Amino acid sequence: MIETALAQLHALTDASRAAEALAYHKVDRPYLGLRVPQIEELTKAWRAELDLDARVQLASELWDSNIHDARVAAAKLLNQARITPDDGVWDLICTWVPDFDAWALADHVCIAAQKRIAADPARLDVVEGWTTSPNMWTRRAALVATLCFTKQNFPKPAELAARDRILGWAEGYCSDRDWFIQKAVAWWLRDLSKHDPARTEAFLADHGDRMKSFARKEAAQYI
Repeated sequence: MIETALAQLHALTDASRAAEALAYHKVDRPYLGLRVPQIEELTKAWRAELDLDARVQLASELWDSNIHDARVAAAKLLNQARITPDDGVWDLICTWVPDFDAWALADHVCIAAQKRIAADPARLDVVEGWTTSPNMWTRRAALVATLCFTKQNFPKPAELAARDRILGWAEGYCSDRDWFIQKAVAWWLRDLSKHDPARTEAFLADHGDRMKSFARKEAAQYI
């Protein structure tokens, strides 16, 4: 299946867009220049054709190709809310997290990770380990992959506990001067403010002075 999948991806190559993607992402790997909707159309067809084990295997092989567009496809292939059993999917996602080296691939994978964490919040124990990684993109992923906990209007006690736990990680990030880390903190707080403004305001009152000014402003955008 991997040969067929890669052939389908290569058939849609756009050399001009590929060159633009390489210049934009600034990571030295092959680019084919596909648009996300093109990748989504392929992965939708693959999901319909393959059982879960085959989808996990294909996703693993697509990621291992190191082609940017194939890695996006790998993440899209696992981006489903309902997957049972999903341990294999979660385990595969966790093997990708240390490989993160740019925001686009990290974000596509984190969308898939959000659904697996929402399905089993005990996985936050694993995500907490990402917060101390030497890889900035892995540390950032701890917030992007947990955005699902910002969205409940009527959170249950366990969801509130998860919010407070993740805000604790964000607190530890406030002194990190990396732009992408600051952006991730702001993103989490901005999304939280739509559903839990009190927690957002309290966080900014206690820790906002350690954030960069652009991050403070973005975090408070909807307050």
